[in-house]
Amino acid sequence: MTPKAITAAGCAALALSVSPTVRPSDGSPACDPDNGGITLPAGFCAVVVADQVGRARHLAVAPNGDIFVALEDGRGAGAKGGVLALRDTSGDGKADERETAGTAGGTGIVLSKGALYFSTATTVYRFALPAGRLKPVGEPSVIVRDLPGGGHSARNLALSADGKTLFVNVGSPSNVCQVADRSNESPGKDPCPELATRAGIWRFDATKQDQTEESGTHYATGIRNAVGMVIAPDGQLWSTQHGRDQLFQNWPKLFTAEQSAEKPSEELLRVNQGDDFGWPYCYHDADLGHLVLAPEYGGDGKKEGTCTQRLKPAAYFPAHWAPDGLLFYTGAMFPERYRGGAFIAFHGSWNRAPGPQGGYRVVFVPFAKNLPATPDQYETFADGFAGAQMQPDRAAHRPVGLAQGPDGALYITDDRGGRIWRVTYAGHR
Repeated sequence: MTPKAITAAGCAALALSVSPTVRPSDGSPACDPDNGGITLPAGFCAVVVADQVGRARHLAVAPNGDIFVALEDGRGAGAKGGVLALRDTSGDGKADERETAGTAGGTGIVLSKGALYFSTATTVYRFALPAGRLKPVGEPSVIVRDLPGGGHSARNLALSADGKTLFVNVGSPSNVCQVADRSNESPGKDPCPELATRAGIWRFDATKQDQTEESGTHYATGIRNAVGMVIAPDGQLWSTQHGRDQLFQNWPKLFTAEQSAEKPSEELLRVNQGDDFGWPYCYHDADLGHLVLAPEYGGDGKKEGTCTQRLKPAAYFPAHWAPDGLLFYTGAMFPERYRGGAFIAFHGSWNRAPGPQGGYRVVFVPFAKNLPATPDQYETFADGFAGAQMQPDRAAHRPVGLAQGPDGALYITDDRGGRIWRVTYAGHR
């Protein structure tokens, strides 16, 4: 069935805070009058930590509250790449100290004891970062080199709790491994040669230098682009998957424009070593509730074929929303019902015509017994990022990264306007 937006008791109303950008006398969190332009459930509010910082992608928050942000090169906010470090010394929620490290653009960033890992499209670096220091020390070492570039170039990272194991996303270079990429009725390459080095997750030793894909472990495959990737509190690796595009545009005899706007699902995946999630041979159809064979490989929108042998998602969402950020909430600030659940940041679609574009929001997925409570349901948590124009090149903001602060606050980045929000719950004392 089609994924459904749901609203839990106590989270129904979307409200704008009117709190000033100083901490109120009752001890509740500091907030901006308009929550920095976004809407949140009743009881929550937000402050803009920093603005117009560049293409802010993923981020990590240190135990002392310092924020480290991966900056991408290029379009949008237009600033240079590298690592941006932010600190709030006044307690009003806004960063008043900034440092930078590196200049190459990237999207992946994680913190470990004494170290900061940052990834570009082809390289994973490790900076020395002593506890309490805002600026990394010296030049970084290279942990993984010579990753294949081009195509889906986000090399986002996940790090085990003990700091010893590093996971890296290597997205596909194409839409669906066609002989002629994104072309009318072009068949898929079978077998798809991209799967040897792309469209999967690799595992590396986080303490060892100069590794390559060949010396690492090809951990999971068949994932077109796992931009959201994180290790849950129980040690389980999870990722999102960006679904394929252009069913109607490339196969107009099999699909309507309306069907192409709503298929395939965006996915949340529970990932173990050796798993195969089916790309490019399969995609998830929300109406049917399972994987079906892609038209490039003989599918007609209904056939399952070999897709019965691939793994289906643990949860799924509307097509083309682009899930970029993933976070399991473990803090004590938010109400109890959020603990153990997952927040997902949707960057927003470009290809849902003839209908309106969608995404451009952060949703919450309740979990029960370490799995999504209902695979096809989610709650919109933070919205309004796009503003009046829900289009990639016209949106005011596009959410990407998510992180949790030491006090349980939720941080959200934006690579369109370069804004970073800190979301708090006013009921917390």
